[in-house]
Amino acid sequence: MPGPNRFEKKANLMTKKTRTIKVDYLARVEGEGALYLKIQDDQVVDVKLKIFEPPRFFEAFLQGRDFREAPDITARICGICPVAYQMSAVHAIENGLGIRVEGPLRELRRLLYCGEWIESHVLHIYMLHAPDFLGYQDAIQMAKDHKEIVQRGLQMKKAGNDIVAFLGGREIHPVNVRVGGFYKVFSKKELSSLTDKLKWARDAAWDTVLWTSQLDFPDFDRDYEFISLSHPDEYPFNEGRLISNKGLNIEASEYEDHFEEEHVAHSNALHSVLKERGAYFVGPMARFNLNFDRLSPLARESAREVGLNGACTNPFKSIVVRSIEVLYAFDEALRIIETYEKPERPFIEVENKEAEGHAFTEAPRGMLYHRYKIDGDGKILEANIIPPTSQNQKTIENDLWHYVPDHLDLTQEELTWQCEQAIRNYDPCISCATHFLKLNVERV
Repeated sequence: MPGPNRFEKKANLMTKKTRTIKVDYLARVEGEGALYLKIQDDQVVDVKLKIFEPPRFFEAFLQGRDFREAPDITARICGICPVAYQMSAVHAIENGLGIRVEGPLRELRRLLYCGEWIESHVLHIYMLHAPDFLGYQDAIQMAKDHKEIVQRGLQMKKAGNDIVAFLGGREIHPVNVRVGGFYKVFSKKELSSLTDKLKWARDAAWDTVLWTSQLDFPDFDRDYEFISLSHPDEYPFNEGRLISNKGLNIEASEYEDHFEEEHVAHSNALHSVLKERGAYFVGPMARFNLNFDRLSPLARESAREVGLNGACTNPFKSIVVRSIEVLYAFDEALRIIETYEKPERPFIEVENKEAEGHAFTEAPRGMLYHRYKIDGDGKILEANIIPPTSQNQKTIENDLWHYVPDHLDLTQEELTWQCEQAIRNYDPCISCATHFLKLNVERV
C-alpha cells in the first residue's frame, strides 16, 4: 500500500498534540549550553535553558591570596568584561577597609568603565544581535550586504578598546587597576589624545541608535522586575544603591539578605532569585527604565527621538537600549576627559586589617555583586561573586514560556531562530553562539 502523500503528511502533522524541541549544543559559547522545549496542546509545558559551564573555581582561587591580588585575578573571569570584575573587587575590598576613592581617580574609573561598556555593547549590537534581525547567520554574512554598517561597528568597538588599553595597560585583562586607585595615571594632554576618535564615535553612536530603532521587533512586552544600581547624580557604573521598580532599595551589604542562588538540575549555572518574588531582570533595560533621568541630555534626546521616553519592556528592543547606552558612554568619556585634572598620586595607601566588604557595579550585561572577607594579614578568607548571567537565566526561561505559544505556527527552522534571538536579547555569556548546531523536533 502506498504511503501518505505530502498533503496527508501535513494533516497528520497538525493532529499531533506534543512537540519536543531539543537543541543539543549552542555553538561558540563560554561553556556549554542547550535548550529544551516541550509543547503540548499548544501550551509550553517545559522550558530548560541548560548551561554546562565547567567549574572555574575563581572564588576558591582567591582564598588565601592577598587582597591586593584580587583585581588581577578577577579580571581573568571574563575576557569581554574584565573591568567589571576588577571594579567590583576593588570597590568591595575598599568598602571593607573603609577607603573611598574620590576626585580624578574616581573619574578615571568611570572612564575605564565607559571603554568596557562601549566595546562589549558594540560587539553585541553589530556582531551578535543585528544578524538576528536582518536574517543572517553571522556578521560575516551580514557584511557582504552591509559592509559600511559592519565597518562602523568595528571602528566604534576599537574606540572602546583604545580607552581600556590606554587606562588599563592592555585591551584584555587590564593590569593598571589596584585597590585604592591605579598603578599609573595620566596627564590631561595624554588623555586628550583619545578625543578626536571619541567625537567621531559619538556621532556614529547616534546613527546606531537611529539604525537599530528601525529594525523589525516582535510585539512582546512583559511585566519585569527591573533591578539596577541607582545613583543620585549619575547614570550608574560603579556606585549606588540597588533598586527595583517593585520596591527594592538596599545597600550592597544587604544583598544576601534579599537574594539567593538556587541549583537547578538541568544547569551548572545557578539561578539567582529574589527571596521575596523570584525572577528579575538586570542589564541595560533595567538601568534604562530605572535611571533614564540620569542619562546625559544627548542620550535622552536620542531615546526620545526613537520613541523610548524612559520606558522599554520589550526585550527585543534591548538592542536599541544598548545603543543608547553606547551613546551615553561616549558622551560621558568625552566629559571626563574635558574636565580631568591629573591627581597628585595614582592611589591611596591601604593597610592590612580584618574586614568584610561588599560592592555592586554595573557590568555591560547587568549588576555584578562581590563580597570579600579578609583577615588581619590581608589574606582573603571568603569570596562571593554573582555574575549577571546567573541573575537573568530564570527570566530568560520565563520569556520563552510566554513567547513560544504565540509562534507555534512557525516552521522548525523559524522557531529555532526566534528562540535563539529571545535568548540573545539578554547578551548572556552564551550569546556568542551564532546559531544552534542541531534542533530535533519530536512529535508523539
